[in-house]
Amino acid sequence: MASEKISVLMVCLGNICRSPMAEAVFRHTAEKHGVLERFDVIDSAGTGAYHVGHKPDSRSVAECAKNGVEVVHRARQVRASDFERFDYVLAMDEENLGDLERRRPGGSKAKVMMFGEFGGGREVVEDPYYGGQRGFEVNFGQCGRFSEGFLREVLGVEI
Repeated sequence: MASEKISVLMVCLGNICRSPMAEAVFRHTAEKHGVLERFDVIDSAGTGAYHVGHKPDSRSVAECAKNGVEVVHRARQVRASDFERFDYVLAMDEENLGDLERRRPGGSKAKVMMFGEFGGGREVVEDPYYGGQRGFEVNFGQCGRFSEGFLREVLGVEI
């Protein structure tokens, strides 16, 4: 698999706060460490259809911009084909993980797991939607740590 490109899908509930932030931070981190070309697709989606077609939450975009990370995304819902298209489908929390495991077609190739498993444990990326800006700051830090953890564990990148 070292020569094959990897596809990663970040997943939260509505695909407007956590997962588009995770997608953007992951892409930025891979670029910063010179390994972006090792990825075929980096995308995000939601388990729910609440915000399909919407831009990411302005607070997610602002937190990313404050840290030099660009967010370009329109919300979409997870599709059955995602489990075949993506090598890794990474949930932000246990509820999304359960939803993904229930939707996953039998025999699909995707490794479905928590994004927080790349943080040295099984950390949850809490939904900041109903809280203040601090939740988005915490999420941003987590996304950076988990992205680096992924690059270390999956690609063997020295960080």
